[in-house]
Amino acid sequence: MVEAQRWTLAGDYFESCNCDVVCPCEVSPLGPLRARPTQGHCDVFLAFHIDSGNYGDVDLSGVNFVVAVHAPGAMAEGNWSLAVYMDEAASSQQQEALGAILSGQVGGPFAALGPLIGRDLGAKVVPITYRKEGRRRSLTIPGILESTIEAVPGADPEAEVVKRNAHPLFPEAVQAYSVRTTYRDHGFTWDVSGKNADYASFRWAGP
Repeated sequence: MVEAQRWTLAGDYFESCNCDVVCPCEVSPLGPLRARPTQGHCDVFLAFHIDSGNYGDVDLSGVNFVVAVHAPGAMAEGNWSLAVYMDEAASSQQQEALGAILSGQVGGPFAALGPLIGRDLGAKVVPITYRKEGRRRSLTIPGILESTIEAVPGADPEAEVVKRNAHPLFPEAVQAYSVRTTYRDHGFTWDVSGKNADYASFRWAGP
């Protein structure tokens, strides 16, 4: 296990889930993560590209990772099944450092998610291709995940539709939708094409 070090991560993220647009897990009279998902359960993945970052002396710039979650009911009720995918392009030192951050044991947003996880499905090292193209994001993990999302149109066609203070991990997120998203692993098969999506920049630090 990596000894706890000061760390920072900054980059781009997107997610795609099985809820209708707008996701009630984010925006509802009950508050974030407390409403019933559109289909009664939540299937969601969060994909990350690190533009710049480090864990102690380990440079994490350019690394991709993905977290996939199944929640059987309202997300705040917990009992999540969670799987992690790490970039095979990352060195063993980078993978170990990123694993420490994702464990939540060295602070940051993932520390708050730990109590919600009921089943840890472990981590796989896989090829991950992450693309950022204007208002579109896409990601490929061969044989597991294919996703393309795009910002929803707004009243002003030149501006994105932005949610503030809705997502517990991101102060602002652009409202998007899935153009095409399929996932198959750990006994789960998802096709959430046409459903809710978000993207945002992020900047985290710990411990």
